[in-house]
Amino acid sequence: MDKFRIKGGRQLQGRIQISGAKNSALPCMAAALLTDETVTLHNLPYARDIITMRRLLEDLGSHVLMPELRTLKISADKIEFFEAPYELVKTMRASVLALGPLLARFGEARVSMPGGCAIGQRPIDMHLAGFEKLGASVTLEGGNVIARAKRLQGREIDFDKVTVTGTENLMMAAALADGVTVLSNSAREPEIVDLAELLNKMGGRIEGAGRSTITIEGVDRLGGAEHTIIPDRIEAATFVIAAAITGGCLDITNCNPQHITAVVDKIRETGVTIENPNAFSLRVKAVDRLNPCDMTTQPHPGFPTDVQAQYMALMALADGSSTITETIFENRFMHASELLRMGANIHLNGRQAVIEGGSGLMGARVQASDLRASASLVLAGLAARGETIVDRVYHIDRGYEKIEEKLGSVGAEIERFRD
Repeated sequence: MDKFRIKGGRQLQGRIQISGAKNSALPCMAAALLTDETVTLHNLPYARDIITMRRLLEDLGSHVLMPELRTLKISADKIEFFEAPYELVKTMRASVLALGPLLARFGEARVSMPGGCAIGQRPIDMHLAGFEKLGASVTLEGGNVIARAKRLQGREIDFDKVTVTGTENLMMAAALADGVTVLSNSAREPEIVDLAELLNKMGGRIEGAGRSTITIEGVDRLGGAEHTIIPDRIEAATFVIAAAITGGCLDITNCNPQHITAVVDKIRETGVTIENPNAFSLRVKAVDRLNPCDMTTQPHPGFPTDVQAQYMALMALADGSSTITETIFENRFMHASELLRMGANIHLNGRQAVIEGGSGLMGARVQASDLRASASLVLAGLAARGETIVDRVYHIDRGYEKIEEKLGSVGAEIERFRD
């Protein structure tokens, strides 16, 4: 099992280019199931989840080619199966995004029911309720969700709470439904907008993506399209914090600063200088003393839960006390116990964490529990005194493209190894 060895104390200096957004690439890959024509996607990150989604598409009968690095041509003209099996869903919950496209195009879909995960329960109840409102019959058999419909019918659907994958799944299904579907209390993430842009290139009629109400006018069929995936805003935010936590200076390129406004504003409150040289880059300059700043995670455009763990590592070095409130997931402080092993002073109380900063971090052997927790431990290792070993880095490989190489290129002393 791969591990990272990190020798901390080095200031990061230089330029890092952001990869394509994993959380946008996955639904866009699933959207290729909506047509028998070829969908070409550019700027895909080289991350484990992308490989898993490609395997799922191929298992269903799609033909997937990689004509050049970070580009896939997906042809789902000969779909043979309508099932996302448990062995894939258990490793990547985004496999459930096959449900909407398969149901809409073929009238049948079977997807293994995802269970909980390390950061908390993430049920797909709202997906299934939405499909039923569109006219599908949904049953649960042997741990599998089975959905059937001769033809979906457009309806008004009001989500009980904001759900990103639910919005994506229902938006894809409604694209081929009869009539108009209105999704209320929709997720507003940039990844939703990116998916809608692809669907519209394929011939869809979607308005309002990026706002809380999305209107989808169903069409009889969708065609092929060519689309470039947006930059990964979570990766960009992670490297913003990497510069701040190491006392360094980084130019972060091929990003969209507008996608991480809440993160940039919060990091600026700590005293870090963040400039916008142009519309596609950020320049981050650290300070000697970080101000402690409270933070609450919120759905987009608020501070993303996927950056909470990284921010906690930063606050462990701040000059005073800060409070982090997690409103999205009920169990997303699992990284706190590992940061404690590195000398952080963190007190947990339900969905709140109080961090007493200023004492510094020291190298230790730690274990990642999920994707973003692993990123926080890497950041902590970069700032710690001595050597840090991060175990189970397969978590970070799910969503970051060769993070150790990117960090090494700007001065980090980090290597991948196996015992």
